[in-house]
Amino acid sequence: MPEIKRNVKIITEQHITNDPPPQPDYPLRSWSIQIVLVNDQGADVPANIFEKVTYKLHPTFEDRQTQVVKKHPFKIQEKGWGEFDMKIIVTGIDKGGDHELHHDLNFQSERYEAIHTVSFKNPKPGLLVALKESGPVGGEENGVKPKRADESAKKKKRPDKGIDMEKLADNLQRLGEEDLLQVVEMVHNNKTADTYTKNDVEQGEFHVDLYTLPDSLVRMLWDFCVEKLGQ
Repeated sequence: MPEIKRNVKIITEQHITNDPPPQPDYPLRSWSIQIVLVNDQGADVPANIFEKVTYKLHPTFEDRQTQVVKKHPFKIQEKGWGEFDMKIIVTGIDKGGDHELHHDLNFQSERYEAIHTVSFKNPKPGLLVALKESGPVGGEENGVKPKRADESAKKKKRPDKGIDMEKLADNLQRLGEEDLLQVVEMVHNNKTADTYTKNDVEQGEFHVDLYTLPDSLVRMLWDFCVEKLGQ
């Protein structure tokens, strides 16, 4: 699967307060920042692909310098008189990783927006479902489907003589739902560039060609089935 990209919009709003200015010629301002996504239609939608947003503010904010927000729209509200650059770290759901954005807090306009692009490579099922809500995810297939002739060759070349591939396929279908989730996790974490998988998000199905898996992963799945099914 190619990288899936999404546009993240940082919305900043600010205005001068009625409080006494802390510095001459520098009025105190109230400012806020929030995070949304821009979908494939150009509309703002909730940034539900993130589980949290971490704001790294200027050191003068002391104990509020680092703020973590876990609820949409990931908004912070502060007061201050100075402009500064900050780091905003958006963390993807379902182990989608941290993505660092750089934001310029300034008081040139009462409201302004900045758009950044974040990329996800091989997103896990939970993140993939969320990504589909804001735009296409491209081909939801990993690897290239081998030709039937190649499949027969792979069967003959399987070095581990102790594994019956047809029995492994049958055993995988007999596993319970929780065990199957572990199987998907194992495949995702150990697959190679030659591995063919397909996530059918709408049908809630996960497909994998066992003959394209690395030998170590085949052995791992075989042992897992033996442990769970006792055979």
